[in-house]
Amino acid sequence: MSQSKFDKAVAIVQSLPADGPIQPSQQDQLEFYKYYKQATIGDVNTSRPGMLDFVGKAKWDAWKSVEGTSKEDAQAKYVEKLLAILKQADTEEAKKFIAEIEAA
Repeated sequence: MSQSKFDKAVAIVQSLPADGPIQPSQQDQLEFYKYYKQATIGDVNTSRPGMLDFVGKAKWDAWKSVEGTSKEDAQAKYVEKLLAILKQADTEEAKKFIAEIEAA
């Protein structure tokens, strides 16, 4: 997996409108988060958030679940996840994004 494909996939995920036709679920968003953090930072380097920070704990737990994954594997899984969502959406916009990733 190339760095350019990963960078393009990150740009696409960050540009998806909240009310657009391509809607990653909360679980999908957590997967993007954990693979992004693992690819850009590495293993978890913070303590687990407090008891009342439900979102923070979910994100931390997701990231912790991929501890030990290499940067390259995390990048590949991020791109694979986005491609799967885009293929499932099967819209013209999704097809355009797939072509952009594959060309990167």
